[in-house]
Amino acid sequence: MRIITSTQLRFGIVGIGNTLVDALGYALLITLGVPVFVANFLSTTAGMLLSFTLNRNFTFRAKDGDVRRQALLFFGVTAFGLWVVQFGVIWLVGRLFPGVNVLVPKGAAIVVGLFWNYLLYHYVVFRHRPVSPVPGAAPADSA
Repeated sequence: MRIITSTQLRFGIVGIGNTLVDALGYALLITLGVPVFVANFLSTTAGMLLSFTLNRNFTFRAKDGDVRRQALLFFGVTAFGLWVVQFGVIWLVGRLFPGVNVLVPKGAAIVVGLFWNYLLYHYVVFRHRPVSPVPGAAPADSA
């Protein structure tokens, strides 16, 4: 029994890179006086673009899937996670712990987003589908 799969390990490696782009960009923008919502929007967008490319090609190895479909699903899932879920967590943690360092709410938001993204990428966006032997035919039941 494996504690962690190779896909989860690759997801973690990609996530470290995306998180660094996001968190460092966010901290820089906040330091420059950019409002929290705008800073989060810009930093998460940069991380999201990197994430799609690396998760599609390296993590889930879904190069054979329809890239347009994957991109739409990915950006929908990720945008909601980053711009709604993550911003909500940042707002909530900031309200519960006023005066805390700006990276604490961001860190909490990243952890929540990690679970959101992996589950939806794995089961929805980059899900491996059985290949039909005949173009246009439905896959056979494997009962």
